[in-house]
Amino acid sequence: MNGEALYSIGELARRTGLTVKAIRFYSDRGIVPPTDRGPTGHRRYGTEAVARLELVRTLRDLGLDLATVRRVVNREVSVAEVAAAHAEALATQIRTLRLRRAVLTAVSRRGSSPEELDLMHRLARLSEDERRHLIDDFLDAAFGGLDADPAFVGIMRSLTPELPDDADAEQVEAWVELAELSRDPDFRASMRRVAEQHAADRAHGGAAGVRRDAVALVRDQVEPARRAGVDPVSPRADPVVATVVARYGDLCGRPDDVDLRRRLLARLESASDPRRERYLRLLSVVNGWPAADSLAPVLDWSVRALRARLPA
Repeated sequence: MNGEALYSIGELARRTGLTVKAIRFYSDRGIVPPTDRGPTGHRRYGTEAVARLELVRTLRDLGLDLATVRRVVNREVSVAEVAAAHAEALATQIRTLRLRRAVLTAVSRRGSSPEELDLMHRLARLSEDERRHLIDDFLDAAFGGLDADPAFVGIMRSLTPELPDDADAEQVEAWVELAELSRDPDFRASMRRVAEQHAADRAHGGAAGVRRDAVALVRDQVEPARRAGVDPVSPRADPVVATVVARYGDLCGRPDDVDLRRRLLARLESASDPRRERYLRLLSVVNGWPAADSLAPVLDWSVRALRARLPA
């Protein structure tokens, strides 16, 4: 054997820290075969066996199966190739565990029924393509036929959740609730109503370059008055309402009259659906965006102000 030192299975166990039983197990499966056998038939191992066993122990500690370990030690596949494949497999397992944890956390918080648990589990396990299909279906219900206008393309993009591969429990839980909300037929109808009202405002815009969304326009005019404590039904609110209506009239090309004010009121009532704001909050969590300020106080102030100045 060219003077190579040979070790008994017991000596090999002492050198590697593995048990005799473990070494015999790997030897029987051809992963660490004996170099020779002594006169009594006992297995003897060369110095290469020490290195092979160290590699085997490392690979097994990393979770590789025996078939893959055999291929690595026999140099049928490189360590780098196995590491890459195993890392990807672990990443998949981690994503699965995160999904399960998020669902269980949501169930514990919400006190979900068995039916809700099943739905949440199925929504959380959707593939990226399946998630995209669900959201595309929701956005088509809200904006289908309106997306010839570039503005709506941007709006649809801004309403699209993108759950990252390394999503944390909060993002997964937000995705599940957002997915449930996007499947609600009544919410879809509400979003469609807002989109159609916005499209009508843009289609009849009168002033050149005036293409702003009515809600954003109202927010800019109303928020300072609201913060200053102006009561929406008081005379102090009259100039604010007059400015808001005038700006809205410029946006949709109509004069300030009862019909215009009723149109704006309907627009703001539709936009004030709390589910819309909830969707946007969940979207921010899923996409990792900063949470936007709530529009509910501005919309509530504006709706009360307009109602107070319209005939019953």
